[in-house]
Amino acid sequence: MEVIASFQGLVAGTTASHIHCCTSAPGTGTAGVATTTPTFPLFPLGVTSGSYDMVFNLLLASSYNPAFVTQEGGTVPQAEMALVNGLAAGTTYFNIHSTTFPGGEIRGFLQPAQETVPEPGTMSLVGIGVLAAARKWARLARSRRA
Repeated sequence: MEVIASFQGLVAGTTASHIHCCTSAPGTGTAGVATTTPTFPLFPLGVTSGSYDMVFNLLLASSYNPAFVTQEGGTVPQAEMALVNGLAAGTTYFNIHSTTFPGGEIRGFLQPAQETVPEPGTMSLVGIGVLAAARKWARLARSRRA
């Protein structure tokens, strides 16, 4: 999964950023942190604007919050399936936290891109609300592991 984000105009410096999964309904609610905690590796902290581009291997435990892995059944493949399904269903959101807004200054639900289907093993999150994820990718990723 590739996370690409640009942000500007925050009222206070960033303290963390990650993806939350999975809410009970698309586009609404709150959920626990699915990806690395307390923040994405090398995410710019203490700034009010910046950019980020990092590729995560969803087959590695280090790409997830250990609590998310436990919640989803205790294995990385189960966590991967939950995250991929949440991305496809619109029940995940990207959050950038700041000192003024510790619960999140920028939050955007991620939606599957309608125009493209990613190649197996790749997904892109562009900005805050766009995610190229599809059920085809999940099926292909599962078949590669089999």
